Amino acid sequence: MKPDIIEDYIEKVYGYAVNHTYSRDEADELSQEILLTVIRQLPKLRDDSKFESWLWGIAHNTAKAFCRSMGKKRTLYSYDVLRDMPYEEPDESENEEIYDFLRTKIAMLSEIYRDIIILYYYDGLSVKEISEKLNIPEGTVTWRLSAGRKKLKKELDDMNETALRPVCMKLGFYGNGDYDGKRKPFPTVYIDDALSQNILYYSYEKPRTAEELAKLCGVPAYYIEDKISRLLKYEAIAEAAKGKYQTDFVILSDKHGIYCEENAEKTLMPVMEELIAALKEISRQAMKLDFYKAEKSEGDLFYLFGALAFSYASEKYCSLPYPWFKKRFDGNEWSYLGNMETGRYKRVGIGVQYSANLGSRGSCSHKVFNFLPGIASRQMMYADYINVCQDILFDGKTDDINSLAYAIKDGYIVRREDGSLFVTTPAFTIDQTESFHRIVENCLIPHIEKYAALVYRFAEGYKALFPKHLQDDADRLCQNLFVGMYAVIAVYAQRTGQIEMPTKGCYCDVIQEFQPCSAMQD
Repeated sequence: MKPDIIEDYIEKVYGYAVNHTYSRDEADELSQEILLTVIRQLPKLRDDSKFESWLWGIAHNTAKAFCRSMGKKRTLYSYDVLRDMPYEEPDESENEEIYDFLRTKIAMLSEIYRDIIILYYYDGLSVKEISEKLNIPEGTVTWRLSAGRKKLKKELDDMNETALRPVCMKLGFYGNGDYDGKRKPFPTVYIDDALSQNILYYSYEKPRTAEELAKLCGVPAYYIEDKISRLLKYEAIAEAAKGKYQTDFVILSDKHGIYCEENAEKTLMPVMEELIAALKEISRQAMKLDFYKAEKSEGDLFYLFGALAFSYASEKYCSLPYPWFKKRFDGNEWSYLGNMETGRYKRVGIGVQYSANLGSRGSCSHKVFNFLPGIASRQMMYADYINVCQDILFDGKTDDINSLAYAIKDGYIVRREDGSLFVTTPAFTIDQTESFHRIVENCLIPHIEKYAALVYRFAEGYKALFPKHLQDDADRLCQNLFVGMYAVIAVYAQRTGQIEMPTKGCYCDVIQEFQPCSAMQD
């Protein structure tokens, strides 16, 4: 007879088991025992026409025996594993072929269970969504999900307690690249599925084999191997040794925030008051410059002045190394950055985003400082947005109506009641930027040697928190502390009442000219 006939009865056997038991778990066990008994006895059936009645006879007898053994410890069979089963088999080559075929077919069914496990636990789909995706009934999904858990546990009987408990990681990147997130997707899109995130997490501190990762994640090794191939292709993971893989970028966690909360403010206290006094004087003098202030108050602009001052000081006076990025699979130079912080601890840092209209006009840039205390988060402008802002600042109008509409939608430009266009971001010409730098040289730089020494000491302990194979990434993050520690100063000044809190919804960003052009309108 054709051995694949059993495959057609699997769902029917499960339905029979449901009607003869009192729980899903019992139905799972009984249906497996019936199917295994059928496989074991199949070579003895000589008349194919009697298969169905013969199968239900076995089902009836197996169910009776199952019910009698309810109070006893039952044997759990896993029929998705290719291995020898305990049965007496006639020594006939035909039977051998039948068993090989059935083992293969049943083992292939394991992919169905495993796919559901992945979709449910790692992709976060509901039973209904899985049903729609795989085009099978919700009841079947529920059964296979339950059965899949048992089968995976049986197959990976020594898998870690972390199995089937996915972690959640935020993925980003930093460096250089021409992306818009849509036509040119960010590189993180290729590795941002839940199972990949878990592989990256578990192989971060030390190299892991596919087998070790399978036990930690709770999925078979062949799934892990498939993901590892993809992670290697997109340069998120590296082969540290033969068959051992390690995450190839930094993952930030609460330990970094804890270190910062315990040490950052304490580190800067010897120079805290003189730095605050210097920043106040910078703000007072900078307000006299005839730059485009976007109608912002001195209290709000204080935060921008401070961020620009420490950025300038970092570029000219910071001696911490900043290894450049290697060229990636897409031709750009960048590195991934993972984040698993809970938010309970405040890590030192200011997120700096920079964009420029180099591909179009090449005369202005947009810089955004995020994560300053009380400052709203903002994304850097696309080149087209910078173009229309430049048009309005220089000429009072723009012909790029399409880009203007998007810039208004995203809040970079406001159309007033009289029809005029208002750019919401402060802006500096080249001459105004140079004037600001002279103010910084006079007010902040006299204190920068003492400040730098304290930051370097803090950075030594911070760098020790990163795995040794990621020292280039660690150096870049430590170099960013030279600017990032400004946030510590601002928080302290806020708490002690020495500076105003920013206006609600205030952004800390600036447009800066980097090629000579006509003067901006105030």
